[in-house]
Amino acid sequence: MDVKEKPEIIVITGPTATGKTALGALLAKTLGGEVVSADSMQVYKYMDIGTAKPAAEDMLGVQHHMIGIVPPWEDYSVALYVADAVSCIDDILSREKKPVIVGGTGLYIDSLLSGRGFSSRGDSELRRDLEREYDFIGGEVMLNKLREFDPHSAAKLHSNDKKRIVRAFEVYRTSGKPISTHDHETKTLPVRYEAVKFALTYSDRAELYARIDRRVDDMLSMGLENEVRSLLDMGVPPGATAMQAIGYKEMVRVVAGELSRSDAVEKIQMESRRYAKRQLTWLRRDPDVKWITWDRTSDIEGAVQRIRNSEFGIRN
Repeated sequence: MDVKEKPEIIVITGPTATGKTALGALLAKTLGGEVVSADSMQVYKYMDIGTAKPAAEDMLGVQHHMIGIVPPWEDYSVALYVADAVSCIDDILSREKKPVIVGGTGLYIDSLLSGRGFSSRGDSELRRDLEREYDFIGGEVMLNKLREFDPHSAAKLHSNDKKRIVRAFEVYRTSGKPISTHDHETKTLPVRYEAVKFALTYSDRAELYARIDRRVDDMLSMGLENEVRSLLDMGVPPGATAMQAIGYKEMVRVVAGELSRSDAVEKIQMESRRYAKRQLTWLRRDPDVKWITWDRTSDIEGAVQRIRNSEFGIRN
């Protein structure tokens, strides 16, 4: 490899229920590569059904990384993901294999490729203290305090945006730098990897939504409710990050008797469709994404051949 040439990786992304897992596994098998998951919920152990983790037969004998690596009661951040995924990718490259990144969490993928660093890997105890402070004094007061040391970030935030306000305080107190300064500095960094990015979708949005609805039905048939009960029995708090995933938070309410099973299914389907819409919006902002659009059925083998034949310009 030319020393000036950055390692090339392939990304298979797109909204939920579009065939990312199948295409990623077959492409990696064909290229002699390995899959690195980019799914913010598949990183958790014991959460298989609701996150649509690939079964052994779906992996086609290909090594998959970043799946089921942390217990569900732990917080896992984009910073931790990038550190762990980079380690996996660099190991794959060192063995002269092709990394294939597969998943629909756009923030994880963008952060992985960008080369940006993180001012702090996070401090969960400090974060909880800041969240309690926000709840006690209110968002408007917290936002005014943020203006004192980071007016640029404060100007972009609403007082109701608890998560980002707390994060801005956390970064400042752990690194000594306003998060806006950190973000500005990291934008000038060169990309970490050269990536050829493919996004999957359906030409008919109604077809995509119908597939999402069927997937939710399948998850319930496979035992999503029992999976959630098992997690709660393990001591995973209902408020844990892992339990905020679509499907899990609704079934927690079913277990608690706060929501009927039928209402939960309807809500999971609705939230999943909304999430798919957000995923598409995120991806369409990226001019480098190469779209693979299915009609009523997906042609996984055909897509692999198109990619292998350099139609999309990958380095073989």
